[in-house]
Amino acid sequence: MSAAEAHLPWGTTARAPWALEVTPERAGWRYAGLRVLTLPAGGAVTFDTGDEEMLVLPLAGAATVHCDGVRLTLAGRPSVFAAVTDFAYLPRDATVTVRGEGRFALPSARATRRLSPRYAAARDVPVELRGAGPASRQVNNFCAPEAFDCDRLVAVEVLTPGGNWSSYPPHKHEEDRTHDDGRAEAELEEIYYFEVAGGEPGDAGGPVGYQRVYGTTRRPIDVLAEVRGGDVVLVPYGYHGPSMAAPGYHLYYLNVLAGPAPARTMACVDDPRHHWIRDGWAQQPVDPRLPLTGPTTREA
Repeated sequence: MSAAEAHLPWGTTARAPWALEVTPERAGWRYAGLRVLTLPAGGAVTFDTGDEEMLVLPLAGAATVHCDGVRLTLAGRPSVFAAVTDFAYLPRDATVTVRGEGRFALPSARATRRLSPRYAAARDVPVELRGAGPASRQVNNFCAPEAFDCDRLVAVEVLTPGGNWSSYPPHKHEEDRTHDDGRAEAELEEIYYFEVAGGEPGDAGGPVGYQRVYGTTRRPIDVLAEVRGGDVVLVPYGYHGPSMAAPGYHLYYLNVLAGPAPARTMACVDDPRHHWIRDGWAQQPVDPRLPLTGPTTREA
């Protein structure tokens, strides 16, 4: 995959009704997908999930979701930098209507099991502070394997304070194997969707962050993308990181992951040349700006 194929700026994958659409076919892989829906006041969209399980995750705004005769009310949030949000789960082979106002992410994965539609409250989202010093970041593990049940889909949010690095040390999850040192690695496709504080999707002159992806001799890939709000970076394989927040501008990204293994996992291995960086975190404080957000107080 070339750098141009891996970095998808906002607007380049739009296809009605989606402001952003990345299917497995568009990405050139088998499982992970992402759509973003933008609704005006009183807007509504009806669609079929097909062979994918999905989430409705408010990025900015609130909505009501109708699926399989079930009504799920999402209080949402003003922005990804304002609060942790509630969300809805949509099973495969369902007809869904989303009605509301705002911007909504729909991470997805090809699924074999059909689960029930469900509501998940913001107060139940595990919030983790990871790293230390300039590698401090906040991880909202709303759809991590241990936090929320799905068939294949895994999704988390990461908030990186301005000037910090996250997805660091660089790591990969491109093959199912146990390494000689006992570390487990899983084969996962991954999508990064970005927003930058102080900017809006489609703002070509807005604030930026940066995303690095690089490969090995066996599987080369070389990406250093300047990302703005609404941009996507695809990670089919290789080491990814750091994700770099420019000084003065907090960086948000939504990670969507899926792979062939029957058990959901986020198992990864660091680039061995940089693994030593973790050893210094015990002597450094976590960035005092964290957490940047907590659960919303408006949840349904």
